[in-house]
Amino acid sequence: MRQKIVAGNWKMHKNAEQTEDLLNELIAEIPTESDTQVIVAPTFVNLASAVDHLEFISIDVAAQNMHQAESGAFTGEISAEMLTNIGVKIVILGHSERRALFHETDALIANKVSTALAHEMKVIFCFGEELKDRQKQQHFNVVQNQLHDGLFHIEDAAWKNIILAYEPVWAIGTGETASAEQAQEMHGFIREIIRKNFGATIAEDVSILYGGSVKPENASEIFSKPDVDGGLIGGAALNAADFLAIINAI
Repeated sequence: MRQKIVAGNWKMHKNAEQTEDLLNELIAEIPTESDTQVIVAPTFVNLASAVDHLEFISIDVAAQNMHQAESGAFTGEISAEMLTNIGVKIVILGHSERRALFHETDALIANKVSTALAHEMKVIFCFGEELKDRQKQQHFNVVQNQLHDGLFHIEDAAWKNIILAYEPVWAIGTGETASAEQAQEMHGFIREIIRKNFGATIAEDVSILYGGSVKPENASEIFSKPDVDGGLIGGAALNAADFLAIINAI
């Protein structure tokens, strides 16, 4: 059985007090006997306190990004060693906002993946097409290329530390809506690509999360699809009731 995962990307939201309040709300209601892995990704300045706060709680902490270099003159950047030193062992890489707003390329993301794996971190690897790609019927090609160029350089053994997160960028904050069937179609395609390149065992074992505006209202339908193993949640993760409803939808 593949690991079911719900990860909340808090982006640039929540100060220290608000972070503690949201964590406390989650702690109070988090299912204690669930097999679902729950991950939260606060801002860099709140990672250490979140790790301490969740020390004895079944909620993992992820960073939203990291630099590919081990150290150096990179003002404002954070290294893998800095993250692992405070107990953060998961990192989100390749998020659509990093690609679009900060011009991160597949080659750069590939370097970040290599660095994270060298530090034995788990990687939530994000990828997905934009609206123009889907309108031109290029969405499968875009996804295949992002996977190939950003991730397929890794060794077979490293796949145990990879979580895939498909983000249809066209369905995030655009007014467009992706159906559960569209999510399953792409997830099935992704798993088949991995099978062709790395074999059936890795393809069946890797968790593929859906990151296209999952909400309490649509979570159950999306998560019911055979190749959807959970979600990378944005806005709904900032509200404890909504995030918990999504967790309980798996």
